[in-house]
Amino acid sequence: MELGLLVLRVVVGLLFMGHGAQKLFGWFGGHGLQGTAGFFEQGLGLRPGKVHAAGAGAAEFFGGLLLALGLLTPLAAAALIGVMTVAVATVHFSKGVWSTEGGYEYNAVLMAVAFAVTAVGPGNWSLDHELGFDVQGAGWALAALAAGVLGGFTLLAAGRRAPQPQQQPSTSRPTAA
Repeated sequence: MELGLLVLRVVVGLLFMGHGAQKLFGWFGGHGLQGTAGFFEQGLGLRPGKVHAAGAGAAEFFGGLLLALGLLTPLAAAALIGVMTVAVATVHFSKGVWSTEGGYEYNAVLMAVAFAVTAVGPGNWSLDHELGFDVQGAGWALAALAAGVLGGFTLLAAGRRAPQPQQQPSTSRPTAA
C-alpha cells in the first residue's frame, strides 16, 4: 500500500506542478503568466486575469508539490480541488462528462484522487507521517472537499463581479498634416 500511495501522490502531484509551471513560467509549452492572464480575463471573464492566473498557477504548483511530498495533505487537496472546481465551472461542465468532448471527466478524477489521498492518508512514506501530522480520515477529506469547492466558487464569483478595466484615454495629440 505504501508504494501505491507514493506513486499516486508523486505522479499526480508532479503533473499538477507542471500545469502550474505552464501558467506561471510558460514552461512545458504553457503560455506563462501574461498569456494565461489574457485567457482568464478574455476567455473566461475572470478579472483581474493576472491575479486569477497567478492564483491558479500557484495553487497547482504548490498544491502539487505538497501532494507529491505528502505534506499538509488536506491543504494540498483543498488547493487542487479548488482549481479543478473553477476549471469545471468555466470550461468543462458545459461540454458534458467525457474528456473526448472537452468535458470534466479528467478534472473529476483528479478531484477524487486528492479527496481519496486525504481520506486514507498520504502513507508512511510521506512528510506528514515523518513529522507526526495526523491529518487524514473522512473528516479531513470532507473538509478539504468543502474548502476546495467553496473556495473555487468564491473566487469564480469574485472574478466575474470585478469591474472590467477602463480604457485609458490616449495622451498623445493628433499631429497636424
